[in-house]
Amino acid sequence: MGEIRIGTASWTDKTLLASGWYPSTANTAEKRLAHYARQFPIVEVDATYYAPPAEQTARLWAQRTPAEFTFNVKAFSLLTGHPSKPTALPVDLRPETEKKNIYPKDLAPQVYEDLWSRFLSALDPLADAGKLGVILFQFPPWFTISRSNKQYILEVAERCKPMRVAVEFRHASWFAGDNAAETLGFLREHDLPFVAVDMPQGYRSSVPPVLAATSDLAVVRFHGHSDGWESHDIQEKFGYFYSDAELGDWAPRLRSLAAAVDQTHVLFNNCAGANAQLNAAEMARLLGAGRGEVAAVGGAE
Repeated sequence: MGEIRIGTASWTDKTLLASGWYPSTANTAEKRLAHYARQFPIVEVDATYYAPPAEQTARLWAQRTPAEFTFNVKAFSLLTGHPSKPTALPVDLRPETEKKNIYPKDLAPQVYEDLWSRFLSALDPLADAGKLGVILFQFPPWFTISRSNKQYILEVAERCKPMRVAVEFRHASWFAGDNAAETLGFLREHDLPFVAVDMPQGYRSSVPPVLAATSDLAVVRFHGHSDGWESHDIQEKFGYFYSDAELGDWAPRLRSLAAAVDQTHVLFNNCAGANAQLNAAEMARLLGAGRGEVAAVGGAE
């Protein structure tokens, strides 16, 4: 039997807090996380992309959720090759620079190593509690298919062991023509979970909605189909609500994928208001999962 965990990519988004999705009694961070965890068995932590987490914060997450709850954690931007604001780094690791954004090349080698060590050690409380699903490495739109980039993916996976990584691409070269088979074969060879995406098409960062199992764990992220995908306004970028018909079309595809693996993580990242929470709840219903439950599907025949 394959398991499907369905959730969202945020539980603290300001627009979610303003949407009325949380009851008035969920008026603290602890109560909001507890309420979320009663609705869904998994959440993706998006804040860790913008700044490395604190170990005490991860410890509180572990303490405030049920035993079987799962956190997927998004890798800090610099570790994926994205730029970051210098102020996002721990004070003692910040480079002396006038730049508004920095890249890995702007850090001294030892600082870069320390950043990796601190990011991973901060996740220990989740890993020790058995609540860490995967570390999501969403690579930037300029991360094209190449030998050096494949090697970096392997380096990332090695650094994170025994924690697991999942790989999301944002450049179409990984799926152009015969490259799709090469990309998926590479991930299978190294037992790395592939992150399938549903997202707007026709942009530099667009990749097709390929569903494939490359490990015993599969991840699917729903980004929506907003016309404002390249907007810097988060509400425009993720302000999309999936219709019941769209979710209904996806449900059998997710069942088929889940039948081929032990566990499937389905995360709705259309985080504007309560869009993600409402869509995730409907998908859970379509897949036969009650509130806060894990859906189960039969193995492939």
